[in-house]
Amino acid sequence: MNSFFAGWFYVYVLKSDKNGAIYIGCTSDLKKRIQKHREGKTFSVKKLLPVKLIYFEAYRTKKEAFEREKRLKHYGSALRSLKLRIPISLVDEKG
Repeated sequence: MNSFFAGWFYVYVLKSDKNGAIYIGCTSDLKKRIQKHREGKTFSVKKLLPVKLIYFEAYRTKKEAFEREKRLKHYGSALRSLKLRIPISLVDEKG
């Protein structure tokens, strides 16, 4: 990402091609973090490989990003709402 995006924080959703599981994370360098996931360098996603990025949101502050990540991970209504917004991305493309 170029300097225009410097200082932003990202909440992202990965989907496993292996079993369709989703993973939600937060980072200040989205490109670098996704690359680490794809290379299997993160324990939390290693068992889900291969994965693809299906969604992300950008925030100006770290606090906002981490609060959003927490809501998506721990409050079912936030994740349900997101799933309603991105239903096609969540569909298994193999079937």
